Amino acid sequence: MSLKNLSAKIKIPKLLQNKLKNNKINQIYKRFEKNLNIDENYIVAVSGGPDSLALAFLGKIYALKKNLICRFFIVDHKLRAESSKEARVVKKVLKQYSINAEILTWYGKKPSNNVQSLARKKRYELLINKSDQLKINNILLGHHSDDLLENFFIRILRGSGLKGLVSFGKKSKVGKKNLLRPLLDQKKEDLLFISKYVFNFFVEDPSNIDEKYQRTQIRELIKQLQKKGLDKEKFSKTINNLKSSNEVVDFYVDENFKKNTFFSISRNKLVFNKTFFQQPYEIVFRGLSKSIRFVGGRYYSVRGKKLDKIIGIIGNNHNLKVTLGGCIIEKVNQTVIISKEY
Repeated sequence: MSLKNLSAKIKIPKLLQNKLKNNKINQIYKRFEKNLNIDENYIVAVSGGPDSLALAFLGKIYALKKNLICRFFIVDHKLRAESSKEARVVKKVLKQYSINAEILTWYGKKPSNNVQSLARKKRYELLINKSDQLKINNILLGHHSDDLLENFFIRILRGSGLKGLVSFGKKSKVGKKNLLRPLLDQKKEDLLFISKYVFNFFVEDPSNIDEKYQRTQIRELIKQLQKKGLDKEKFSKTINNLKSSNEVVDFYVDENFKKNTFFSISRNKLVFNKTFFQQPYEIVFRGLSKSIRFVGGRYYSVRGKKLDKIIGIIGNNHNLKVTLGGCIIEKVNQTVIISKEY
């Protein structure tokens, strides 16, 4: 095959092309294309709801236009009796539009408490494991502007700090994986329009209206606040201002890491001098959390309370040897060493 043929863009199927001709959908796609703006392969998480179906359509078009490999995955959590049947129906609907999806299933015992949070972690775990197999580092998620607002209030209720409040952005990292949210400035009603116009189909998740879940309660709270004058555009400006402040903190975290740590490749150990722990608390906290994730090879950060305790012990000039996040953390005199736990 010639180089010319290899670089040629794949033709968009007529059925998808006709849908893209709709003026409203075309405008939504242009915003999507600008937000995504990558030239690397990616996978798309599909739930069957209107947001993820819109993402599947837009993600398919983008991959064809850019000549990229794009894989689609439906996660069946098996938390509801009908979930497996729904997953198969979603797969069938997508296939009619040249979107071939694979179902990833969460097997095993299901939790009775904190269900949505644990299901989300399992969903990410399944997607990340699949992306590892495919050697793809980009995962597209269907979060939109309403999700940004909901997440902010949920984080406030959890007592999150600055980093937690602004962590829900267009791009975040879990290990080496890029979690991309190209719909974050798209309106819910526009995504619903795509699902209806393109597929004439979407799945209604009953948990979205179940008041026992925190997210549902937050949605009701936001509706009440909007009636009292909550302005989404002004709220977005507040989030952007907080993100700017967070970037400043991250800059000093990186500076502290560069100046006051040493990584021994031969011994696979990260060594900290005492100056590392003489910085403002937030700088130390983030730097140590980042270090444990790096050495331990974990996707998620360790719990804040455990990290607080360790920082306190280090600051009190006591020797220390504990395990946390897949690491062994040792303090001998003024030196702290983190090594991977085997």
